[in-house]
Amino acid sequence: MIVVTGATGNVGRALVDRLLAAGQPVRALTRDPRRAALPDGAEVVRFQSDDPAALFDGATALYLYAQAATPALLEGARARGVRHVVLLSSAIVQEGADETHPIHVLHATAEQHVRDSGLDWTFLRPGAFATNALAWVPQIRAGNTVRGIYAGSLSAPIHEDDMAAVAERALLDGGHEGAVHRLTGPAATTNLQQVAAIGKAVGRELTYVETDPHEAGPQLFPGVPPRMLERLLQSFAEAVGVPPEINDTVEKITGVPTRSFAQWAHDHVEDFGGPA
Repeated sequence: MIVVTGATGNVGRALVDRLLAAGQPVRALTRDPRRAALPDGAEVVRFQSDDPAALFDGATALYLYAQAATPALLEGARARGVRHVVLLSSAIVQEGADETHPIHVLHATAEQHVRDSGLDWTFLRPGAFATNALAWVPQIRAGNTVRGIYAGSLSAPIHEDDMAAVAERALLDGGHEGAVHRLTGPAATTNLQQVAAIGKAVGRELTYVETDPHEAGPQLFPGVPPRMLERLLQSFAEAVGVPPEINDTVEKITGVPTRSFAQWAHDHVEDFGGPA
């Protein structure tokens, strides 16, 4: 049995689908099972961290996102037979990084909790998620103008299913214990180029209008605490014209080339109001 936390999230849901397709028993954890709409083959369980027996009995492996990586949860997992945890961390964790950055603090702390748990572990450190572009959905559904920040900010966005594919292999194959896998998309794209790719997918010419980040930021990143939002916006500013890290880790581990942002836009065309 493999336990998947964040099972209704972008990466978690893709991983549930992959594990079920591979014939693996999956326990999908979610805050609201009634609204989860997960595949029938998954055992859907309410994520209550104070009841580890319900979460981990019969399980041998765990996929974990950073916010859920508490010492108590990890101890509960280990006590009930889990032996290997695959943690979705962040590429911000690396040598020479700004260790005061809130996103670094979150993920580095989660990694340390996992290291201290006594479990075998694998860390996935992806860069920018292609799904960050879903922040533009309301504007693209409403019209052909996207108001955003830093048109020239560069990243190498990675498809959520490519991250799930690596997580699947780390969970099912031997040899990933103690490994740190840095994951990126296949090419650098600007925010401007991403909007153009989405426009091509939906069949409309979209215009990107760069706006004051302090005005647009809260709308594009709702719910992000002010201090974290400030540092996030600073990161976007620092990425203008700066080539991002690009690697072929996904292909090396899965045997399948990493998907482009254009492919991601095609896969999500319905989200943006395009034809099914």
